[in-house]
Amino acid sequence: MTELVLLRPWWLAALPFLLALALWQWRRGPAAGGWERVMPPAMFAAMRALGHLQASAHSRGRAALAAAALLCLGLCGPAVPRADAPLLAGSGAILIALDMSPSVAESPALADAQAAAAAVLAAAEGRPVGLLLYAGEAYEVAAPTSDPATLESQIAVLARDIMPGNGSRPASALALARRMLQASPDADLVLISDGGGVDDATRAEAGRLAGDGVRLSVLALAGAAGGTSDSAALGTLGSVAAPARAPEPVLRRLSRGGALNPDPALANLTFRDLGPLLAALAGIPLLGLFRRRA
Repeated sequence: MTELVLLRPWWLAALPFLLALALWQWRRGPAAGGWERVMPPAMFAAMRALGHLQASAHSRGRAALAAAALLCLGLCGPAVPRADAPLLAGSGAILIALDMSPSVAESPALADAQAAAAAVLAAAEGRPVGLLLYAGEAYEVAAPTSDPATLESQIAVLARDIMPGNGSRPASALALARRMLQASPDADLVLISDGGGVDDATRAEAGRLAGDGVRLSVLALAGAAGGTSDSAALGTLGSVAAPARAPEPVLRRLSRGGALNPDPALANLTFRDLGPLLAALAGIPLLGLFRRRA
């Protein structure tokens, strides 16, 4: 079935007011130029039966309300996806923050981390991708680039002795990511970690990223040395989280190319707006307002 979307749904808020106005008009009854307030009911009914009093104002009010309702429905922008819509690459950068603490680097989880990072590169679909590594401290490996081939070789050579220190401080990684993405609107950060070191400082940095408009996704590693992935701690950081061995939810989010904040100027390229056609129907009840009367 064809998917129907509303491009400007806030216009629907006007419909309850129009409905209230229609109910008030219905309860008020047909007007007759004020004669209904001064004439006895029996005389008023007789004069109306003889055709001397017309309820044209009431019918004109109904026509105006019907036209206003059609205009509101048209302005809310009912639309269907265009079959010939162009495929646009997202403009926001993607940054991969890879946990290289000893619990990951010295365990089979490292291979899962490399595979997950490679999957993120494949899902970028033209978006710039950058890379940072962290253990006790965070280090920028590559600023976001539109050539992911340069990152593929760097991810492939990751090893246990590549980081200069021990420990695990994801808070430092999120702080560095926030600085790297300051100039990139509509950006995504993908944290690949076993959950070690997640604390209040990490959650505070995640809140700052969200405040800057950066979407944080998490890929949780299992089988890390010294224990399993702390998925509960990782789940408190990002709005989307998934196991590193099943990253499809995160990859789907990235491949939408920033669809959570769509550019209104591109709506006409993606959807066929039926609003103008629906708004044009408002002319039918309005035509009755221009009818000449004797």
